[in-house]
Amino acid sequence: MRSTPSSEAFPAQTPAAAQIFTVVLSHGPLARAEIARRAGLSPAAVTKAVRPLIETGYLVEDIDGTPRPGLGRPANPVRVDGGRALFLGVKVTGDEIIAVLTDLRCRIRLARHTPLADRRPAGVLATLSDLILELLTEAEGFGVAVKGVGIAVSGDVDRAEGMVRYSPFLEWRDVPLADLAAMTVGLPVTVDNDVRALTVAEQWFGAGAGMSDFALVTVGAGIGCGLVVGGRVVSGAHGVAGEIGHLSLDPTGPRCHCGNRGCVEAIASESAIVRDVRAETGVDVADAAGALELARRGDPGARKVYARAGVAIGRAIGSMVNLLGPERVIISGEGLAAYDLFAEHIRDAFAASAFGAAARCDLRTHPLPFEEWARGAAATAIQSFIRSDTPKEQG
Repeated sequence: MRSTPSSEAFPAQTPAAAQIFTVVLSHGPLARAEIARRAGLSPAAVTKAVRPLIETGYLVEDIDGTPRPGLGRPANPVRVDGGRALFLGVKVTGDEIIAVLTDLRCRIRLARHTPLADRRPAGVLATLSDLILELLTEAEGFGVAVKGVGIAVSGDVDRAEGMVRYSPFLEWRDVPLADLAAMTVGLPVTVDNDVRALTVAEQWFGAGAGMSDFALVTVGAGIGCGLVVGGRVVSGAHGVAGEIGHLSLDPTGPRCHCGNRGCVEAIASESAIVRDVRAETGVDVADAAGALELARRGDPGARKVYARAGVAIGRAIGSMVNLLGPERVIISGEGLAAYDLFAEHIRDAFAASAFGAAARCDLRTHPLPFEEWARGAAATAIQSFIRSDTPKEQG
């Protein structure tokens, strides 16, 4: 496959330099003194780290020439030059692949969707490769190198190993996706769980920017949760931290695809809602859109199902907030199309479940199209590039 890889390494040679760049990326333009304050580093450390980043064009100093009282020279802010590098982000669903080309500031420059006819790894890789080739060809017009690819997949994903341990919607087990994709596309590849990838984007560029502790809960085909604790996205020792979709709320409840009963996902995912609407109403609704339409027409059985789903989601959020105490919980995902039907139930169940001051946690909704999930994948590629992670790369 023809591509535009570059061997140029990111010039942040220390964790502190990577941290400084990330602060500017998320919050810039910033003066050096403010960077030092936000990063908890000395002004001297900031000056030392910023210099090579400016020399190589990753940071740009905005020289306004305005003198600052008590200082020998202007406190010129620095910002990230978004056009300095490009990245690809890919979101793989059960029936579609969405890919985006972003700049270094994770702004989407191009987006493409393509149907996924074959969910087997070979079929996904073939479709993914064609889509990436198309975007790489178009990326040549920007005149800068594509530095890496991020791929987001639902399920149990080991980012360090680049391994999809289990993806229920793709019916995959133990697929070394990063190795396979890197051999195909010839670029560094980062593979992560789709919700964690979206959480990275929200932490750096979205509704979680500036927060050290927040959670992102996604509602739709599954129930996912990304966690930021102490300023870091948490994956846990085994890569499955935040799986509130598999909290078992009712041991006698419906069987979940994970093998347990009464999981939040077995009650509140779109497929569970469709199943239960059929059972409650006797109407053979075809899909989530049909279930939603029936509920909006006022069918009591359908509305009961959505209420039950809202209670399950609210209880799960309450349990998570009791354990971790985030400042904010962002609720997103394609399931927000039905939010008017279960929002009240989510909030009531959360308030009943949250202990004490945990109930003050800010719950807010943030609808995100699938392109944003692909952007999240690109954010993980940017993160790997900046932090000198070791994503899988063709040797």
